[in-house]
Amino acid sequence: MSMNNQLAAACACLARHDVVAIPTETVYGIAADATSDIAVAKIYTVKNRPSFNPLILHTSSTERAMEIGNFSAKAADLAQKIWDPSHHKSVTLVVPLRRMDISKLATAGLSTVGIRVPNHPLTNKLLQSYPHPLAAPSANLSNQISATNAAIVRKSLGDRILCILDGGQCQVGLESTIIDTSVEPYTVLRLGGASLDDISDMLGYCPRLAPLGSAIKAPGMMKRYYAPSIPLYTDQTEPSDGDAFLGFGQCGEGPYNLSPSGNLVEAAANLFRLLFELDDPARFAAIRVAPIPNVGLGRAINDRLARASSEE
Repeated sequence: MSMNNQLAAACACLARHDVVAIPTETVYGIAADATSDIAVAKIYTVKNRPSFNPLILHTSSTERAMEIGNFSAKAADLAQKIWDPSHHKSVTLVVPLRRMDISKLATAGLSTVGIRVPNHPLTNKLLQSYPHPLAAPSANLSNQISATNAAIVRKSLGDRILCILDGGQCQVGLESTIIDTSVEPYTVLRLGGASLDDISDMLGYCPRLAPLGSAIKAPGMMKRYYAPSIPLYTDQTEPSDGDAFLGFGQCGEGPYNLSPSGNLVEAAANLFRLLFELDDPARFAAIRVAPIPNVGLGRAINDRLARASSEE
C-alpha cells in the first residue's frame, strides 16, 4: 500500500474512534484520537492494560503542542530546542493542560499532560493530516517488550489492531525521556531516548530524577493518583442517603451509570468524566460505585477505582 493510501486509511480509522499502530523514532505506538473517550478506552482494551495511567499525547509541531499545554517561557524555549528537526531529541514534556477537549481518560484525570513531537516522517504526516492530537502508549500487550517494527506489532497484537502504519525499523528503540516542566526546578520522570547529559546541556543544569513513589504525572510512576475530594467506595449494590451512586449495567437506575448496557468499553470511556461530575461536596457526601466485572477492561476500571478508593 502506498504512503498516501496508508495515511488515508489511518485517518479514516481514527475518525471512526478506532486505534492505529504508528511508528516513531523511539518505538511503535497504539494511537487514538486524544479527544475521544471511546477511542482512548480502546487503547486499554487492545493493550490489555491493567491500569489507567496517563498517556503521552503526540502532535506534529511545537506550535501545536503549545495549543494543548500551557508552556512557561522557559519550557517553550526547551521545547523549541528538543523538537527542532535538525537536532531532535526524544523527549516528552509534562506541562499544565490547556486544551479542555482532551479526554480525561488520556490524562488519567490529571491537570497536567505529557506531550511530544515525534521524529518519524510517516507519523508526522499523519499528525499533520489529522485534526486532533493522538494519545499513544507503546504498541504491545501490557508487560511485553515494546515493538520496534511493524512485524513485532503484528506478532504481539495480532488481530487486536487492524490498521498498522509500517514505517520500518525504529531508530532509537527506547521510549522517550519524560521531563516535568510544570514545577521548577525540572524533574526527569523517566529516562529514555534522550540522555541525562543531553538534557543537562540544554537546561544548563542537571535536573533531579524523580524518586520512586513520586506523584504520578507520566506513565507507570506510582500506586495512587487522582482521588476525589469526597470518599469513594467500591462494590456497592445500592445508594445511600446523601451519597452519589455510580451504577453499572442493571445495578443503578439513577442518572449516573457507567454503562446501562454493561459495556466495559463504554464504562471506561465514561469513568473519569462521571467521577469528576460527582466529585462535588456541596451535593454529595461520598461516591458509591456499583460492582464492575473484573474481566477484560473491567480489571483496569477496578484498578483505577481502587487507587481512588477511601477503603484500606
